[in-house]
Amino acid sequence: MKTFLLCCCLALANVLFAQDTAAYLQKRDLPYRTGTQDEYMRERCRLDVYYPTALRHAPVVVWFHGGGITGGNKSVPAELQRQGLVVIAVNYRLSPKVNCPAYIEDAAAAVAWAFRHAAEYNGDTARIYVAGHSAGGYLTAMIGLDKQWLARYDIDANRIAALFPFSAQAITHFTVRKERGIRDTQPVIDAFAPLYHVRADAPPMYLTTGDREMEMLGRYEENAYLARMMSLAGHKRTRLYEFDGYGHGDMPRPAFYLLLKTIKGK
Repeated sequence: MKTFLLCCCLALANVLFAQDTAAYLQKRDLPYRTGTQDEYMRERCRLDVYYPTALRHAPVVVWFHGGGITGGNKSVPAELQRQGLVVIAVNYRLSPKVNCPAYIEDAAAAVAWAFRHAAEYNGDTARIYVAGHSAGGYLTAMIGLDKQWLARYDIDANRIAALFPFSAQAITHFTVRKERGIRDTQPVIDAFAPLYHVRADAPPMYLTTGDREMEMLGRYEENAYLARMMSLAGHKRTRLYEFDGYGHGDMPRPAFYLLLKTIKGK
């Protein structure tokens, strides 16, 4: 466990990760699923690609928005813009219009799309990172730990360079439980919990949460348990960070700093 006091770190962020002046373009609303689709799939299963025009083989970040799996929309986070990255911002289907595992399937399809198409936007398919906040963090952890979802596209989840779940649920997501009539204070760990899929050979994983006294429900404790179980399973590359003074909504600020620091090797 690592507790961060980030006043100094965030002050240095503008120096370490100053935005570059290269040209960037953005392609919007690209479909990432193929085959038979209903109207709602055609509406939601789309992504935006933000990419540098002058760089080659840039790291790629696939970003899943939050919103409890019931709301939210794709956008390229400001913190990831002009950082020498290809950023793929993803929409996915939402409950209650669909039920589990539709949104997990969408997340896997979007990451598979990244592996197949990121090079067209100057991305390096050997350096694809998956990240998301809250519900997006849950989707990040699920497709990174449970290999079945990407295997459907003949992609080994271990090809992901690293996972960055921001304040993710480690137990079965509360919306998945709600779909079953289970209240959000009743913990469940089943096949739709990242905790269920701990394994030694997973990609590097950086678990981040806000202050345990300011987070949603037991979000810090869930992540602490996930980190412990990953370690006991033999995984050597799980890191847990708790950001003192930050709640669920604003903890992405220091988490983005950590993500950039890690990707850039600083």
